[in-house]
Amino acid sequence: MTVGGARFGRGLPVGERRDAGHGTLSGMTGSDSTTRAEPNRPAMSLRYHDVRSADGTKIQAWTNDAVGPTVLLCNGLGTNPHAWPALLDRDCGVRIVSWNHRGVGGSERPRDIARVGIDAFVDDAVAVLDDAGVQRCPVIGWSIGVNTAFEMAVQHPDRVSGILAVAGVPGATFASVGAPLFIPRFARRPVARAVMRSLGRLGPILNPLTARITMGPVATYVLQRSGLMFPGADPDVVREAVTTYLDTPIEWGMHLARGADQHARVSLSKIAMPTIFLAGKYDMLASARDMKTAASCIPDSEYVELAGSHFIQMERPQDVHRYLLALVDRIG
Repeated sequence: MTVGGARFGRGLPVGERRDAGHGTLSGMTGSDSTTRAEPNRPAMSLRYHDVRSADGTKIQAWTNDAVGPTVLLCNGLGTNPHAWPALLDRDCGVRIVSWNHRGVGGSERPRDIARVGIDAFVDDAVAVLDDAGVQRCPVIGWSIGVNTAFEMAVQHPDRVSGILAVAGVPGATFASVGAPLFIPRFARRPVARAVMRSLGRLGPILNPLTARITMGPVATYVLQRSGLMFPGADPDVVREAVTTYLDTPIEWGMHLARGADQHARVSLSKIAMPTIFLAGKYDMLASARDMKTAASCIPDSEYVELAGSHFIQMERPQDVHRYLLALVDRIG
């Protein structure tokens, strides 16, 4: 199938600064679940099940089945539960509900494959909340998920009680890419779009190569020192998160990215709820400066800058979790 020039195969489904401001697990589907404990680690709790979004697309939802207030997670584009190790601890104190993006893991690609933008993701988020029997709750957004969280707050303010924005900006995300590399602002979005187009076209060639990638100790060590990601994350967590991420064909991942790129900046004047922005100081994919600017536009907001990369919830899981619990307590 070809859309917009892209062909799609079937594929597999340290320091801290604060400012106050104005795939799937082992291919499981359905209601499959796992609880796994390893020496010196808390037990991991994760259960998948299917829900139907507004347009009929089958979405693979997941939950940690923990005891505590419900929190909706709008995850990074094409990522998976393993990117959030603190939330897979059954004793984390919050019940997480989330889902895999369209065409990722056990989620179907929509019949109309143009329906992969932020509006479609908001519909999926609402379907997950409805399925969980939750009318209103705090929302976490990570990366592109920050766009989803804020757009949901604008479209459905009665469903969102607060937002924890992690390593992402509320709209025009790709204009924020590459700030630590000193890419001029006017060039950031064109550069990001050129990369997306190129990878989308090369996907059928690159997929067999990525399928052979083994995230062993050496590959994991190099990735964690690449600048894209920093040391600090548990290597086993990195290995599982990246291996699962690579299940998605590259051309489909770039199609999702191009759909998300159409999302304009959210009007932050419409956001009237407690909000915390957690930025990685050295994040190559979401400018900490842009996040601080966004926080300053919201009356009841806080900006926190952590020493880390775009993957701060993996590198500093307990720090990020502490701010989540603080937001939940603040909302009451």
